[in-house]
Amino acid sequence: MRLGVLGGTFDPPHYGHLILAEQAREQLSLARVLWVPAADPPHKQGRRISPVNARLEMVSLAIAENPAFELCEIDVNRPGPHYTADMLALLNAQYPQHSLVFLIGGDSLRDIITWHDPARIIEQARLGVMDRPGAAYDLHSLEALIPGLSAALLPFDAPLIDISGSDIRARVAAGRSIRYMLPPHVEMYIYQHALYQD
Repeated sequence: MRLGVLGGTFDPPHYGHLILAEQAREQLSLARVLWVPAADPPHKQGRRISPVNARLEMVSLAIAENPAFELCEIDVNRPGPHYTADMLALLNAQYPQHSLVFLIGGDSLRDIITWHDPARIIEQARLGVMDRPGAAYDLHSLEALIPGLSAALLPFDAPLIDISGSDIRARVAAGRSIRYMLPPHVEMYIYQHALYQD
């Protein structure tokens, strides 16, 4: 059985994440999708990130209505550095009966050569890739740098919803509406806990 893995900062989780996860679940025949909030993402050093407990709670609220979605705390319950390859290795040990599909956008695939040990990532999981606007990548060049990458790809498509966590945070800070950009319970949590309000 295939098990989807959606990692991210989820600061906050929004409808773009939910649509990606659900379309991947359906099109790639995933038994479940694990949502794995990053404890201390190496590529976001120097950026202020909401406390991990807040992000865990927001993910729980966002995915509560989908029985195929599950919060996974494997990344927050281990010491750093928090590299994707290590997280996938731990999940493989925890779910030996499943084959992992790590879900990413085309922009992440384009940049995967900059990730820590990308060859080990594709040893641990297939890559479910959703194309995003402006995220063109040269698969031939990437394959030359990471042999076996092409065979690891499982493309899927989804409605292109241009929502980002950074835009939501900026809107909250500016006192603008974020309604319909993320689930109502997540929106309520943001305001109740005064997140993103500098």
